[in-house]
Amino acid sequence: MSEPSATRPPLVTPVRVVCAVLLAAPFVALLWVDSYATDKPALIGIPFFYWYQLMWVILSALMTGLAYVLFTREERRRKALRPTRGGEQA
Repeated sequence: MSEPSATRPPLVTPVRVVCAVLLAAPFVALLWVDSYATDKPALIGIPFFYWYQLMWVILSALMTGLAYVLFTREERRRKALRPTRGGEQA
């Protein structure tokens, strides 16, 4: 049978919301092309259009890594709270 909902942690937690925002931000930033479809300001001679996209490659990697760390930490915590079949904690 299923466990009572009082013993289960909620599926939507603040950590999971932060992870979702971290993963969605690069998509939103890069799909809104009008925000960066310009030449200026140039950075060491590279037009804004190009260095903005390259900046998001680096930021996306960092944000994905942070989301991974937060999510795995949350999953370990949830697994530690989950009771085993014998009634003991794992």
